[in-house]
Amino acid sequence: MRKQTFVAVGLALLQLALPACAVSESEEKQIGRETARQVESQLPMLNDPAAEAFISALGHELVRASGTAGGAEWRFRVVNSRDVNAFAVPGGYVYVHRGLIERAERLDELAGVLGHEIGHVRLRHSAEQMEKARRANGGVAIVCTFTRVCESDAARVAINVGGSAYFARHSREDEREADAAGIAIVVRAGIHPEGIPTFFERLMADRRGGGRRLELLNAWFGTHPLEEERVRNARATIAGLDPAGLRRLTRDSEEFQEIRRRLGELP
Repeated sequence: MRKQTFVAVGLALLQLALPACAVSESEEKQIGRETARQVESQLPMLNDPAAEAFISALGHELVRASGTAGGAEWRFRVVNSRDVNAFAVPGGYVYVHRGLIERAERLDELAGVLGHEIGHVRLRHSAEQMEKARRANGGVAIVCTFTRVCESDAARVAINVGGSAYFARHSREDEREADAAGIAIVVRAGIHPEGIPTFFERLMADRRGGGRRLELLNAWFGTHPLEEERVRNARATIAGLDPAGLRRLTRDSEEFQEIRRRLGELP
């Protein structure tokens, strides 16, 4: 493959997937707004101005790099949880757990996760899952699926969105497509893509180590199938890039490290 061809391919995936789902964009946005309302009423949001501003600015920078914002109402929020997780709901609402920001060691790792979640939204993976849930006349409550907040059947019912939420667990094919899109997006944003496989490798090492870190990873591995093959695919894609071009890309920033330090000091 010619060097950097994958960037065009990754972004082309975002366009090709749009008409493939029976859920309309207006319906997707409406359900997304309701889902976001439920998420933010049930999960502890960080509400720290500095951290929220940083995540929002980085997220919107990556959205612009994805080509077009489409019909999404992009919003990026931080969940005040030590769990290492991130998820996106229909319509462009992206949530990053505080634990994931603290576990990332460089800006390119956090940007890779955000690019991946933006890819899910732009590829309409969530909309496809909504359609599956609608056909099945049921589904899994989104917050229960993405987090460990549900402790009873009553809680599961209370946070169900519109009576039947979509299936939130992405397939391996969805993850592969979102990885390719994420790599393309961060490169277009001027950020090094190495953070994507590096962060995946760290999470897999944490899983092998077990203990407290594995407990904090349960939500991630429950909704993001992650195996060695994904890491190999990401590294193979990056290996096809122009090394000189990669050297010009950003790996880290003092602003990101300051946000990490700030989060570590918060209760």
